[in-house]
Formats: sequence, structure tokens, C-alpha cells
Amino acid sequence: MLKRTPILFLIFLIVFSKGYSQDIETLRQKIDSIVNTKKAIVGVAINGTKVEDTLSINGQRHFPMQSVFKFPIALTILSEIDKGNLSLNQKINIKKSELLPGLWSPIRKKYPEGAAITIAEIMKYTVALSDNVGCDALLRLLGEPQVVENYFSALGFKDFAVKINEETMQNNWDMQFLNWTTPKEANKILAAFFENKNSLLSNKSYDFIWNIMKGTKTGKNRLRGQLPKETIVAHKTGWSGKHKETGISAAVNNIGIVFLPNKEHFTISVFVTESAENFETNEKIISDISKAAWDYFTNK
Repeated sequence: MLKRTPILFLIFLIVFSKGYSQDIETLRQKIDSIVNTKKAIVGVAINGTKVEDTLSINGQRHFPMQSVFKFPIALTILSEIDKGNLSLNQKINIKKSELLPGLWSPIRKKYPEGAAITIAEIMKYTVALSDNVGCDALLRLLGEPQVVENYFSALGFKDFAVKINEETMQNNWDMQFLNWTTPKEANKILAAFFENKNSLLSNKSYDFIWNIMKGTKTGKNRLRGQLPKETIVAHKTGWSGKHKETGISAAVNNIGIVFLPNKEHFTISVFVTESAENFETNEKIISDISKAAWDYFTNK
């Protein structure tokens, strides 16, 4: 009997591990069925709190971030605040000449003549409302966009590039591809700063950014689109609009952390590029994938 126990235990482990494999494979098949009929390239990365709850599709492909890069910009600013080089209450003067009419900007709507605004307020506008004027004000504060890439590169995030600001990106379609990441790297960044195991953020900065991310107002029909209304999703969106001549969308994105009823969470990044679909369909691709992941984790 004693000799048979290890064999039975081995069989149990094999069956147990196959069960998990089949579960995550079922989710992969569901996502495949969502994207295979669409005229678009879709990148997905999903990570649960357990190693076996991990999958990616086009996970290593380079996708243009568009406004998703405002989250890493905010993290870079917070690193400077934690070093004592800046402060949340520090006021930055945004001139009327910097309120460019071609850029999406709730700041411009509130302060049409320009104003001295705290870094905290600018960051809230930039992340939660995806303000482009605020974004470029933060980048000027850092010196240049490359500073953001350098900060993340020093932390070991290599599949990530920031070369240009919003003004440049919005004025030249081809330039947007200079700011890119991969779905897998986006998830790694989300996880690293949410788990904060290496104290990347002070407690104050941690609470500040994650409260903003939980209050993001854009992308209501993407990651959170089909989830129960009470679900908390800390996320950031990005969107390129359509190319005027081809009608192709270069980026409809959403990355974030979805909080489950059992107090656990999963990290998810979905990037849609080279899409010939309409905007509503692109958003539904993201919401369908998010709902599939939600069903997987809540039914485990």
C-alpha cells in the first residue's frame, strides 16, 4: 500500500494540473472565438493571482499605446514626488497658448485663459479624463518624453517605449507608433505597481494613483462594459481615432485591474490595432474579452 501511494499522488497531480490547463484553455478558446471573426489585430494578456491563470494572445507584439501611456507618465511623476523633487501640491502654470485647440482637454474647458494648477489636479485630469494638455504639461515637467521610457527601462521593463508627447502624436498619424508596449509588458507594469512589493511607490503615492485609476471616466464600454455595475475596475484607456483616408483604427485600448467579488483580482490588457471595424465593435471586442475573463474567474 505504501508503494502505491506515490503513484496515486502522481496521478492526482496530473489530473489536477490538466483540469486547470483545460480551464484556461477554455478561456483562450472563448477569446479566439471573439477575435477570429473581426477585421482587426487584437493583443490580450490576462493574469490572475495564481500562476496557472495566465494567458496571452499576441502578447509580445508591439501595439501603439495612445493615451494608455498617461498611466506610466503619472507613475514617473510620482517617483519624482517620492524622491522629494516635486510635490502633489506644487502648482504648474499652464499658459493659454498651451491650451491647444486640437487636443482633447477638459482642463482647457475649465480654465480657458490658462491657470496655475497643482500637479495633483493635473494628474487627475490626465489619467481619469485622459486630458492631453495635462499630459504634455507633465511631460514638460519631466523634461522630455524619453524620461518616462528611461525610468521604466531602469526598472527592467524593456518592451516599452515613449518618444513623443500628445501634441506630436495627434498631429502625425505615423508618429503614434513610437509610443508602444506589449500586452504582457502592460500587465507586468500594472502588477508591479499594484502589488508594490519593491516599494516602487510610497503609501501616499500608491493610494493617490490607484484611487484615480479606479475613478477613470473614459472607456465605459470597454473593460467594464459588461461587468456588474458595482465592479471596481482600475484602468486606463487609449484611442487613436480613424485614419481619414483608410478608415483604419490604429488603437482602441484598455488596460487595468478588475476586482472580483471574492476580494481577489485579475490583471488584463487588451489592445486593438489595424482595425477595419467601427468604434462600437472595437470597444465590444474589449468588453467581450473582459466579460469572458470575468466569467472564468468567478466560476472557478
